[in-house]
Amino acid sequence: MTVNDVVLVYVDNKPGFYARIDEITPDVKPGWWQVQLLVFTFPLQAFSWILDEFQLEGADFTMGGTPIRLEPVVSPVHEDRRLEEEESEATRKEQPERLRQEGGAKVVSLADRRKK
Repeated sequence: MTVNDVVLVYVDNKPGFYARIDEITPDVKPGWWQVQLLVFTFPLQAFSWILDEFQLEGADFTMGGTPIRLEPVVSPVHEDRRLEEEESEATRKEQPERLRQEGGAKVVSLADRRKK
């Protein structure tokens, strides 16, 4: 996860709240990061957590004995676009193979068609 990502924070293995990652800076301890979260509550709240690389990427951890996990949120619009891009990429990869199986591409000259 990176700055400006929206995350769903699971608390005790249940969805707890949404937040945006506002800042990630190295902590004094190597491999650990100070993570600034803007929590989408009313009123807005800001949290600062110190997380290691694995926790920042979605690994489970505990705070005061309570299980916590960050999960990236993907907009349904972006998810639909990603799926469409994957499908069109698969079609592009598949197309040359299909043309080889059919004996190659057929070329139609527009100049020849105009003469007729």
